Amino acid sequence: MLMPNKLLDSSIASSMVARPKRTRVKSRRNKEELENQRMIHITAERNRRKQMNEYLSVLHSLMPESYVQRVDQASIVGGAINFVKELEQRLQFLGAKKESVEGKSDAITSIPFSDFFTFPQYSTSASCSENSLAMNEQVNEVKCSIADIEVTMMETHANLKIRSKKRPKQLLKIISSLHGMHFTILHLNVHTSGEIVLYCLSVKVEDDCNLRSVDEIAAAVYQTVNRIQEEAMLNN
Repeated sequence: MLMPNKLLDSSIASSMVARPKRTRVKSRRNKEELENQRMIHITAERNRRKQMNEYLSVLHSLMPESYVQRVDQASIVGGAINFVKELEQRLQFLGAKKESVEGKSDAITSIPFSDFFTFPQYSTSASCSENSLAMNEQVNEVKCSIADIEVTMMETHANLKIRSKKRPKQLLKIISSLHGMHFTILHLNVHTSGEIVLYCLSVKVEDDCNLRSVDEIAAAVYQTVNRIQEEAMLNN
C-alpha cells in the first residue's frame, strides 16, 4: 500500500526539480535578446553618426573656405547658414537687376534694393516701418534714418545691410569703423544703382566687442553712416 505514495512523492519531487531549469533557460534567452537589442542600437547609432559626418563633409566642400574657419559641426552649420544668406542676397540683387532691365517698377521697388530689407532697425521709408510691424508684432519700432540699416545675428556672427546714397570714401570709413568696434569682416558685397549703394557685410563679433545685440550694432552703424553723411555735407 505504500508504493503509490512513494511514486507520487517521486513525481512531485521530479516536477519541482525541473522548474528551475526552465526558468534559467528563459532568463538566458532574455539576456540574449537584450544584448541583441543593445548591439542593434549601437550599430544604428554608429551608422547615423557616419551618415551625419558624411553630410557635414559634403556641406563643408560646397562652401568657400572663408565661411568655415574650423571643421567642427557647429562651425560647419553656422557657416552654411551665412553662406545661404549671402546666396539669398545675390538672388535678390539679380532679381532687382532683372526688373530694372525689363523696365518694371512699382511702389515697393521704386527705391533700389528694397527687397533686401525685411525688418530693418533704421529705415528711410515710413511705410517700411508699418509693414514690418504688421508682419511681426515683436519687432521694435523702426527708426527714421538717412540710411536703411538691418542687422541680423546668430551667436558670434552678424549680417549687416546698409543702403544709402553714395559718398566719397564711404565704404572705407565704414570698414574702418567696424574694425574699431572689434568686428572682423568675413565677406563684403557692394551693389550700386544710380546714386544708391547697398553694402552687405558678414562679420564676426570678437570677444572684446561691447556690442552684443542687433539693436546695439545697428545703432553704432547708424552713427557711423550719419557721421559720414554730415562730413560729406560740410565738404560740399
